[in-house]
Amino acid sequence: MVDLSKLAKPNKTIREHTDELLNSLEILYKNNYISNKIYELMKIACEYHDYGKINDKFQARVISKGRIKFDEENEVAHNVLSLVFLDRKIFEKEEDYYKVAYAILNHHQHSNNLNAFSEKEEIINEFIKKYNGKKIKKRVRNEIGKYQNDIEAQLLKGFLHKCDYSASGEYIIEYPNNFLNKSLKEYFKNFGFEMNELQKFCFENKDKNLVVVANTGMGKTEAGLLWIDNNKGFFILPLRTAINAIYKRIIEKIVKENITERVSLLHSETLSQYLKESVVEEEKILEYSNKGKAMSMPLTITTPDQIFNFVYKYNGFELKLATLSYSKLVIDEIQAYSPDLLAYIILGLENIVKAGGKFAILTATFPPFIMNYLEEVLPKEKLPIYKKFIKDENKPSIRHFLEVKEKELDSQLIKEHFEKFGGKTLVICNTVKKSQQIYKELESFGLKDKIKLFHAKFTREDRKIKENEILKIGETEVKDNVIWITTSIVEASLDIDFDYLFTELNDINGLFQRLGRVNRKGLKQEMLNKPNAYLFTEIDKNILTNESGTRGFIDKTIYNISKKALLEVNGKLTEEKKVELIEKYLIYKDIKNSTFDKRYRDIKKYIESLYIGEKNYKDVQQKFRNIVSFDVIPLEIYEEEKNKKIILENEKILNIKYEKDINLSEEENNKRREKLKLLKIKAKEEIYKFVVSVGQYDINKTGIQVDIGYDKLEVVNCNYSFELGFERVKKENVESKDNDAFL
Repeated sequence: MVDLSKLAKPNKTIREHTDELLNSLEILYKNNYISNKIYELMKIACEYHDYGKINDKFQARVISKGRIKFDEENEVAHNVLSLVFLDRKIFEKEEDYYKVAYAILNHHQHSNNLNAFSEKEEIINEFIKKYNGKKIKKRVRNEIGKYQNDIEAQLLKGFLHKCDYSASGEYIIEYPNNFLNKSLKEYFKNFGFEMNELQKFCFENKDKNLVVVANTGMGKTEAGLLWIDNNKGFFILPLRTAINAIYKRIIEKIVKENITERVSLLHSETLSQYLKESVVEEEKILEYSNKGKAMSMPLTITTPDQIFNFVYKYNGFELKLATLSYSKLVIDEIQAYSPDLLAYIILGLENIVKAGGKFAILTATFPPFIMNYLEEVLPKEKLPIYKKFIKDENKPSIRHFLEVKEKELDSQLIKEHFEKFGGKTLVICNTVKKSQQIYKELESFGLKDKIKLFHAKFTREDRKIKENEILKIGETEVKDNVIWITTSIVEASLDIDFDYLFTELNDINGLFQRLGRVNRKGLKQEMLNKPNAYLFTEIDKNILTNESGTRGFIDKTIYNISKKALLEVNGKLTEEKKVELIEKYLIYKDIKNSTFDKRYRDIKKYIESLYIGEKNYKDVQQKFRNIVSFDVIPLEIYEEEKNKKIILENEKILNIKYEKDINLSEEENNKRREKLKLLKIKAKEEIYKFVVSVGQYDINKTGIQVDIGYDKLEVVNCNYSFELGFERVKKENVESKDNDAFL
């Protein structure tokens, strides 16, 4: 007989902890997040998962409150021992026993759990004899091992993790989405809106997978929320700037109550964003953030790396897959992703759909070859419905008069045009280096007071100032005579409306995104009697990919196809024509020999070849981010007296080690620990005001480092100014490589 009055944790018995798991399971079931079958099997998994904790060595360790460590030589993990109590006779089907056994055996995975039965056979047999357990024969163990790739076994393991973590962390496993439909109705009513055709379509097809192409400004965010309806949902966007903007918009205009139980952010700077937004009292920020990390919030706005990294099958990936099995994912602007990220997303969608989840891709442009990728991995009955919404009766069909020039971006032409027509002029370059060059050339023409520069290689503090300024200038109603020189950073992340555009060609999708920053709302019809957008097709060949994919970041094949397509355009460009060009030129047969396609297939093949647990979570997070960037502090910034004082004071805070006070209770110690953690978050935020993200070839070390506790920031030699941002200083004896892919 198993004595469940023994301890599972210092303050809880096995029975109490098990009941907490079962309570969490009930929440999932009552929200219709799991099927009847999974529910019945999960009740068994939850009940038996910690029975192995009755062993004497575990009890001694838990009573010692961590002073006694796990004995690798003479102890067996409790999850392995739990399996000997699982009775095969309680299952109607033998395969269900194997699935539950797999979940119980592997809900902790510090080593190969199946091997323990042979490596520590004597200890396990003594345990079985003492507690009347059942021997697990080699044939049965081999059969259990075969279920690691079974989707139901993976889901059971994932739900067991989810219930266990919820019980152990003492947070609600899922907050209900019983508000979104009502919130959207009130939002439409308050602003006097009616659902347009796009939004009606998404709402009416909320039980289907979708790919929806719609013009800028047609309400794709609202359409995505209507599709999610009162279900668990994730909004996935490529850039933190856009994520933060949508989060702010949702909590201020749509879901305005009980935010901390309804809407969360999930990206690498969530805590600092919560501090800025002041949506919750400071002492509750960590609690709010932890709900988001645990994926227990009904609506989460996030980046792809937070969702699709599970495809790497790191230990414990099943928890994320289980959560996504009852979720709805809205993916914004899928064409903006690199081949690596696209491979992760496509493979992720394959597994999510297989597990029971749904997705909707809402985008301004959708290259047909991406549908080919989806068709290769999804069953026919699960393929998305494809629908275009190009005409908007409330908005003009023509917003752009495009002039194509077969030459490099020309600062002289920009100057002449500005002097003749004035207005708000936007210049978009493919690299930071090019944007700085154009700025300097326009400055030499005597336009210093009329030009601004914005790209990713500014300190966070300067970047925020510039971002706020361009957003203000970019409001449709604002009139001004100014030239903003930028990079692709403005393509999809900023809601701005300029009068004129001068841009380099990257690819046809990118161009149409860039065009969306000019006459954005179609209200400037009087300006369409002449070009309001100028495309320069010739670019630096060094940034085009080579055949091996070791150089460049703009795919050469797609660039050449885009150039060919756009040379047939010169004049007014309708929204219908934009979609037509993409559908005509970006088809799979024309890009199948591209570096993009090769890279996509190589990454996909590599991920599919991985076995469970081959990669650890930390390595996966780094790999997933694709472009390796380094946070540094420019020497000029560091040496400024007031800056240095701030940096050194906060460096000390980040290196404070928490010392437990034995005179205080565990709860009081936890509160003090949380307070210090929040203090460190603020300290990091203060230091990171002076940080710039750069490539590895930008780094020219000074030997000075800022110790931020878990890592060190390099202080680097460079040229830096508020006007130009970071400029690389050439190093002696270092091969010069253009690593200027950062926006």
